[in-house]
Amino acid sequence: MSNRKGFTLIELLIVVVIIGILAAIAIPKFANTKEKAVVASMKSDLRNLVTAQEAFFSDNQDYAGGTYKGDGTVYIQKNGLAGAGLLAFTPSANTTVVVGYVDAAGWKATATNPAVPATSVPNTCGVYVGVAGNAPNAAVKAEGAPACW
Repeated sequence: MSNRKGFTLIELLIVVVIIGILAAIAIPKFANTKEKAVVASMKSDLRNLVTAQEAFFSDNQDYAGGTYKGDGTVYIQKNGLAGAGLLAFTPSANTTVVVGYVDAAGWKATATNPAVPATSVPNTCGVYVGVAGNAPNAAVKAEGAPACW
């Protein structure tokens, strides 16, 4: 009688099947984690933009009409009225932030990132300051608070 120690092929197959089942459950749960992180960074960019716009307003008693392009160049704020001013604001990598000047009492902005596909919801975030009519989308319900749709 031999006294071999080890696993049988059946035991190994059962373990592999169990691991496969666990992976099949776990992978979909983590599949959109990167997209969620990118959406969170877009919202963070918009919160930072609100802060930058309020600092600009403090200097000019008006809001900036846009931001410099994120081309790696270091920019300083360009003061100006009626939307002519520019913020030295750089969003996260690959995020595009578009600022829309409304008037001296308000503005709106949207953020998008190609890492979040157009078929994904949410895929665009926005924020506004001023009257509720400045909101870039009905999903943005509170002034100064970014929301995504």
